[in-house]
Amino acid sequence: QVQLVESGGGLVQAGGSLRLSCAASGRTFSSLTMGWFRQAPGKERGIVAQISSSGIITNYADSVKGRFTISRDNAKNTVYLQMKSLKVEDTAVYYCAAKRSWAASDIDYWGQGTQVTVSS
Repeated sequence: QVQLVESGGGLVQAGGSLRLSCAASGRTFSSLTMGWFRQAPGKERGIVAQISSSGIITNYADSVKGRFTISRDNAKNTVYLQMKSLKVEDTAVYYCAAKRSWAASDIDYWGQGTQVTVSS
């Protein structure tokens, strides 16, 4: 079993930056593909970014490319999401997620979510 705990959310002005962290329990972290999802009010949850178990491969939603960076530290069992040039439309609850392989379609573990609010 893996538990994921997000932190780092908050209120920021448009154009600002935030860094989200997700700390994972368990000894299997380095084998997991990790990702960040977000859900805005009235919208479905969608993927923001994901990173392979080694950290070598990443991909991003088109809406955040060039502004967000996902990274991980396997020694600390932590994945990060650095967000820059934030826009009002980035406002959402951000969820950390883990799955057993890059190719897997189903998420195996979810965090509880952290709110990010971007004001104009």
